Amino acid sequence: MASLQNKVAIITGASSGIGRATAILFAAEGASVVLNARGAEALEEVVDAIRRQGGTADAVTGDVGLAETHEKLVRVATRRFGGLDIAINNAGTVGPIKPLADVTLQEWQDTLAANLTSAFLSARYQVPAMLEKGIGSLVFVSSFVGTSVGLPGMSAYAASKAGLMGLVKGITADYASNGIRANALLPGGTDTAMAGDNAQKEWAAGLHALKRIAQPEEIALAALFLAGPMSSFVAGSALFADGGNAAVK
Repeated sequence: MASLQNKVAIITGASSGIGRATAILFAAEGASVVLNARGAEALEEVVDAIRRQGGTADAVTGDVGLAETHEKLVRVATRRFGGLDIAINNAGTVGPIKPLADVTLQEWQDTLAANLTSAFLSARYQVPAMLEKGIGSLVFVSSFVGTSVGLPGMSAYAASKAGLMGLVKGITADYASNGIRANALLPGGTDTAMAGDNAQKEWAAGLHALKRIAQPEEIALAALFLAGPMSSFVAGSALFADGGNAAVK
């Protein structure tokens, strides 16, 4: 039996990269998936791809920085599919690439809103739906940047991604006794549009012990572990899927 049979999952940032790979994998593993991104056309393409393969999917376009987006995602999950078991909170932004003293207040606030405040908003709506079932798994996609290393010009991104670990620990303290697990997934460099051009990808590959960057499907498999029954005793943790990056710093 597929590992997510009869489960319902929300996945944000699902129109490309890690989110898209995760959506396709989770649907193949039996989950009904409710997908989010800002771009309707690309998101619908993912939904159509899942349905062509016999999976079940629905789309909710919207900005994860807005509470109404998360409210609608949970509403669709509960009303159409009967509840919420899993949430992969993946959407985010790199933000400004410049030294800290050159970052404007607005750029700083926008980056934290997209990467950290959005995670708070997601949990605020997802947790009550999971409490109704008495079980649930929240996964927040963080990064090795800000947790194991700092990179030049990425202070805003690093701070926002590192903050997710504090959120994960707080959710665990509040709700683990109710059956709600929260964990952070920390990918290394991954072959997505956010990774930049080939030269940037080659540079990133050199940071990793494996001397390559990941494919999105590899990170999706790590998300599957955290979301599913194999990690039933994993809560409040950080899973590095970073090709050994943190191990060799």
